[in-house]
Amino acid sequence: MQMLTFLLCFGFPLSTAFYFHAAEREEKCLIEDIPSDTMVTGTFKIQQWDTGRHMFLESAPGLGMFVTITTYNGEVILSKLYGPQGTFYFTSHSPGEHIICLESNSTRLVSFGGNRLRIHLDIRVGEHDLDAAIAQAKDKVNELTFKLEYLIEQIGQIVKEQNYQRDREENFRMTSEDTNSNVLWWAFAQILILISVGIFQMKYLKDFFIAKKLV
Repeated sequence: MQMLTFLLCFGFPLSTAFYFHAAEREEKCLIEDIPSDTMVTGTFKIQQWDTGRHMFLESAPGLGMFVTITTYNGEVILSKLYGPQGTFYFTSHSPGEHIICLESNSTRLVSFGGNRLRIHLDIRVGEHDLDAAIAQAKDKVNELTFKLEYLIEQIGQIVKEQNYQRDREENFRMTSEDTNSNVLWWAFAQILILISVGIFQMKYLKDFFIAKKLV
């Protein structure tokens, strides 16, 4: 497993689109830091390298993508095999970092020009498809209702993000206070050690001079 070297931890709503390269059956993972009870939507598309045309083309039939979502505690939220393109959804049960892993899965020999793949990925956190809901509305009243529900949902997501960041700030403050307290006690212990060593040295020198009858 190879971990992509970036951490997605921005405010709501988050939409991040990018692509990366991988070999067939090579697993790539990324980390998503999200609050609890938050819906995450991921859309991907696989392209394959054509050595004849020297460009990435649409993936050949039989090539799919295996998606696994786990928490840092090892809890598996999603584990499913998709086609060469698709959309996956999951909802976080607890705040913190979630690991999203993607691995191409060929059901047969599909390489027609090597095994280089380009994977396009779009991650949306705390965001739902408003356009699809509006398209299904039969009149303006339903459209306004969908828009209002969408805004209420986004406000709820913002409140969750604020509470999550507040909890992280509180944990950081407590950690800082514990560290400062430990540093203070360590400094106090060092002073006691230095005083004790000084008293011992003075007593040792006094006993030495008395033994040598120098005083």
